[in-house]
Amino acid sequence: MYSLLKKFLFKLDAEKAHHLTTSLLRFARKMGILRIIQKLMVGKVHHQPIQVAGLTFRNKLGLAAGFDKNAEYLREMEILGFGSVEIGTVTPLGQEGNPKPRLFRLPNDTALINRMGFNNEGVEAAAFLLELYRRQHPRSKMIIGGNIGKNKVTPNEEAHEDYRKCFERLYGLVDYFVVNVSSPNTPNLRALQDKDSLRVIFQTLRNVEPELIKHTEKQRPLFVKISPDNSFEQIDDILSLVKEYNLAGIVATNTTISRDDLATSSDLVSNIGAGGLSGKPVQQRSDEVVAYIHSKDKAIVIIGVGGIQTGEDALQKINAGADLVQVYSCFIYEGPKMISRITQRIAEGILNA
Repeated sequence: MYSLLKKFLFKLDAEKAHHLTTSLLRFARKMGILRIIQKLMVGKVHHQPIQVAGLTFRNKLGLAAGFDKNAEYLREMEILGFGSVEIGTVTPLGQEGNPKPRLFRLPNDTALINRMGFNNEGVEAAAFLLELYRRQHPRSKMIIGGNIGKNKVTPNEEAHEDYRKCFERLYGLVDYFVVNVSSPNTPNLRALQDKDSLRVIFQTLRNVEPELIKHTEKQRPLFVKISPDNSFEQIDDILSLVKEYNLAGIVATNTTISRDDLATSSDLVSNIGAGGLSGKPVQQRSDEVVAYIHSKDKAIVIIGVGGIQTGEDALQKINAGADLVQVYSCFIYEGPKMISRITQRIAEGILNA
């Protein structure tokens, strides 16, 4: 069924196709037919509850940040079968992001290039929808992560305040946090992966956290999302801060600025221009980063993301050291059926381990 829909969607601008797809999902949910569609287009999702970072995930497959920027489609993703959804990236103030077009498909590489630029409605809008979701679905078993960032107009020396504002406002509403300092689409953001800059961010969040815990009665695990373009030496610096500030772990990895070894013509890639590349071309480097982190410290929780297209890809990332996995591009290229395929393969791999 999705293969027919995909032919139509891929004739549209990629961002317009995204909005159409999410609108259809919302319509189906409001009409009460999404569960029927789920049975037809997804099938049996293999839920195997697992404890990670003090949280119970109903399965290991999550939807990566970027798909549901404003916490608008949580119920839809829960019905489809994801074990978790990472909303965002959320910034203190709403912002338009970069000029359109800013999302591009590379079908020959099963990849996407995006330069969205943290387009979102702002932390208050996300908080409103999260509060609504929590009230309406108090028994929901889907884990919600909050991916937080800085506004484009905020200078790097003040970035820690943007992260603090999002952290404070969403603390009682999400189950875990991800500090995003690795997107290539906000000017100079990746410079915040520098050890001194990251230290200021983590220290700021840890300073305000005790008061937040008092009001919510539970500490939220804190992760940092890193770039696949980091050297191992840079990753070592980040790992030292993870230990120093007692972070739960690392999300590995974000999109890459590399354009190496693509099947898509270099002229087309050049015409697309700047942006982060996701999908199959990122898989090898993402797996290498996951394996490196795991080899350095097996106690660090790793959420593996990058290049997963099949259940075998997901299992490979788990075998490299990932505790959980996330997808984005795969959802675009494979459709919702991949949720059952990937969760089934993960379940088989665990049983056979």
